[in-house]
Amino acid sequence: MIRDTFRTVHALRRTARRIAVTHRLSAEQRARLVMSLSQVAAPPLNSGRLVTLTAAQESGRGGDQVVVTLRFTHPEAPSVTDPETLPLPGRATSDGTLVWRLAAPPTGQQPSGGEQPGHQPGRIVLPSPGERSHNGRTHSATAVAGAEADLALVEEELQATLARADALAVEHRRLEEELAETNSGVLALYVQLEERDEQLRAAHGHTLRALEDALRPRPLRADGVELAVHYAPASDDAPTGGDLYDWFTLPDGTVHITIVDALGHGVTSTRTALTVTHAVRTLALEGHSLGSIVSRTDEILASFDQNVMATLLLARLDPASGELALANGSHPPALLVRADGTASYLEVRGRGIGYPQPGSERVLTTELEPDDLVILYTDGLTECRRDPYEGEAALMTSALHHRARPTGRIPGAIAADILVDVLHSDDTLAIAARFTSTGAGSDDGEPG
Repeated sequence: MIRDTFRTVHALRRTARRIAVTHRLSAEQRARLVMSLSQVAAPPLNSGRLVTLTAAQESGRGGDQVVVTLRFTHPEAPSVTDPETLPLPGRATSDGTLVWRLAAPPTGQQPSGGEQPGHQPGRIVLPSPGERSHNGRTHSATAVAGAEADLALVEEELQATLARADALAVEHRRLEEELAETNSGVLALYVQLEERDEQLRAAHGHTLRALEDALRPRPLRADGVELAVHYAPASDDAPTGGDLYDWFTLPDGTVHITIVDALGHGVTSTRTALTVTHAVRTLALEGHSLGSIVSRTDEILASFDQNVMATLLLARLDPASGELALANGSHPPALLVRADGTASYLEVRGRGIGYPQPGSERVLTTELEPDDLVILYTDGLTECRRDPYEGEAALMTSALHHRARPTGRIPGAIAADILVDVLHSDDTLAIAARFTSTGAGSDDGEPG
């Protein structure tokens, strides 16, 4: 057992090294022990207090252990950092004693961790304080020998530290290489997943567009009327929505057009709009008057679905006379563009499907002249900038600008003009109907 009391850090370090060499601790353990003792002992020693260092070897179930304790002679516990954060973590007792328990290698076994090749523990021996040689050497010579031995141990500790740092650097480079290889693999997998996701989105879009095309009515050819449509979904990921149209010829030759805007987006709103258009077509073909169809549609649908809500605009155009009739259920008004370059909105009040007191308040009728144009649309076109009045003004300006173009190109040209700075994204539908009175409708009704 070793027990000494110290007044200086230098003496404490020399004794700590002697303890480490005596018990064959590795150079790395020795360096960490010396640094830890120096760190915690410096404050009390500098303030004039003494510290006591003891070392003893114990045998236990886990093998031999060197128990090193550092005790402060001052009655007050020292103010030190957490022993667990020291270079060599230790443990503090309630009276301020710091304890390190270090595993000593079995007798005859080289210490591990930081020793250099060819080093033999125990060859460097530090003289005890005050030790004199038997051949008559002076105390000064002994001190020089002790300093040289101490320096040799310091160099050995430095070599162990550098070896440890080199090993860590090698391990760091290895981990960086493994991380780079892993990142490369993850990036390649991410690219593959992105490509697969893009393929799935494209396939999904194709499927939904095919569904939307299947829901749209076939192109309508009617003598004296040219029809064209433009439709754009609110999102490419969901190319179906609540905006839907229907057109057909009544038994008397009149062309009937229905535009529906169902509440919501996606497939659910598409189903609602489809239900409304089918009900309107059935009632129209049964001969119900245009003014009664909105209220009758609500009455029919309310009996099996109380959640249906939609606006709709109904138009009937007689190809022979050019008479246009309109009924409205909470829908934006139709725009009439005359061949002479004038334009006006055809206002009809009414309430839509699912609204209180649904129905069109009246049926508006007007006479079209040859080459007059009627634009029917949903609010996604005029409310894209959140101001419907601004949208209606832009629609009128664009329609007047494009009125002389072929009918099939007008709806798409109008949408391109208006949908530039979109603040509110919504499904967009626009239909152009031109009265020709030529007796030969030439447009096939395909989207512009």
